Amino acid sequence: MAKYDTAFKLRAVKRYLDGAGGLRTVACQRGVRHSQLQRWVLVYKEHGVSGLEKKRSTYSAEFKLSVLQCMWDERLSFQQTCARFDLREVDSVARWQRQYHKGGIHALEPRSKGRRPSTTTMPATAITPSDQSAQDDTRTREELLRELEYLRAENAYLKKLDALLKEKEQGKHRTEQKKKRK
Repeated sequence: MAKYDTAFKLRAVKRYLDGAGGLRTVACQRGVRHSQLQRWVLVYKEHGVSGLEKKRSTYSAEFKLSVLQCMWDERLSFQQTCARFDLREVDSVARWQRQYHKGGIHALEPRSKGRRPSTTTMPATAITPSDQSAQDDTRTREELLRELEYLRAENAYLKKLDALLKEKEQGKHRTEQKKKRK
């Protein structure tokens, strides 16, 4: 993927905002994809010129989860979420969502450079009832709070999923009723 400097991005955004053409036209003139220009415009509107500058950051698992929660609650797209939270890597939110669904909040933890985490570790929620009482005494407050946060997020996700499934089922039911009436 080509890298563009801030001045180039700003010229393209200003050209579009000045009405020199539509997204596709201006993007074609500048030699970029229209989706890239659209992202630059969203970020510029939300954060100004600073949103177009390069930025490298490492985010905590709590921050990543709060971004996902906001996206789910407000039904934002990945692109809208990136613009709102000033995230420069377009695919980051989608990747965080996949990681969360695969391994919970622990999968969102920042990775240390060099070595990948072991995939053989079990999440804290996979404890058997007989082991749980013994392990509760040895876990730190931070570990318990992390597990509580994970369980709350999981609960919120499951509630949202249930609501969406019910909504979809009601939509099918209404469609079937309309077909029967005709």
